[in-house]
Amino acid sequence: KSDPLAPALYVFGDSLVDNGNNNLLPTLARANYAPYGVGFHGRVPLGRFNDGKTFADFLGLGCPFPPPYAGQHNPNYALTGYNYASAAGGILPETGSRLGKCYSFNEQIDMFEQTIELQMSQIFKDSTQLSKHLPKSIILVIIGHNDYLNNYNDPLYLSNKLYKPLQFAQLLLDALSKQLQRLYDLGVRKVIINEVAPLGCIPTVARRTRLGAQGTRLMAQGMCDDKVNDMVLLYNELLPSMLHNFMSTHEGSYYVLLNIYPLVYDIITKPDNYGFNDTSNPCCTTWLNGTLLCIPDSIPCSNPNKYFYWDGYHPSESFYSLLISRSVYGSSVCSPINIKQLVEV
Repeated sequence: KSDPLAPALYVFGDSLVDNGNNNLLPTLARANYAPYGVGFHGRVPLGRFNDGKTFADFLGLGCPFPPPYAGQHNPNYALTGYNYASAAGGILPETGSRLGKCYSFNEQIDMFEQTIELQMSQIFKDSTQLSKHLPKSIILVIIGHNDYLNNYNDPLYLSNKLYKPLQFAQLLLDALSKQLQRLYDLGVRKVIINEVAPLGCIPTVARRTRLGAQGTRLMAQGMCDDKVNDMVLLYNELLPSMLHNFMSTHEGSYYVLLNIYPLVYDIITKPDNYGFNDTSNPCCTTWLNGTLLCIPDSIPCSNPNKYFYWDGYHPSESFYSLLISRSVYGSSVCSPINIKQLVEV
């Protein structure tokens, strides 16, 4: 086995990278049942919200799979990386709370801080070792989707009444900047962070918008709710300048932005170019006409690698495989540098 590319990979975010932290929480946002995980090791549903590996699993960097922090008591994982991500969680503390308990980004950072204070301090005998470990480690943050899906676009939240779309985007970025400051203060220097994907195209949004009460017919390819996508684009357009300003004022910090919006939109509207047959309908049978999570023990489609969506919210493993191949070495998805360059810097 070759040496890992980085000493550790620490994962933060939402259900796109959650690998089991929500399993024991009182929440509707759980994926620890079949058919989730049918393509993963041993075909066991461990809590990932697709058929197999997530982007965090593919990223790897030669480290062991970062296990979910919840329920883990082996301090050795503190050295190679934990996964703190929580389905339904977001940048704002109230995001996702209508579904039950989830860990917000701030709560995930709290858990990372506990890891440093309670576990790393036991392993590293002096602060010098710790101060060398954290700056070289890679931090993956996949966040922001639920702040729209399970907050701003949910009529039962007040945010859409209090803020116009541009104001809400700025609110998110102001909070995110403070969260990145917390990570920096803890010793983090290398961060991979995402744009928000075109949420107007995911089945839970697009199917409800287009179908209304028309029943269970399949969606035509590439149909999206432009109003929702326009909201997300406001956030995405402001994010690069926030990260640039942060880097320029924080010595030694490096941020790689995953520009996933244009890639995902292109795949959804031109599936043939990427080897997908269906980019509008979920592979598994879901509650409420293809718009929610998979129905337990239902039989999924026989060719998930040809479906972009696994359920009403989440991409299949095949998308993450494509994304990782373009993120590590290529220049089309990551800016200002790719992941390989981030590791080596």
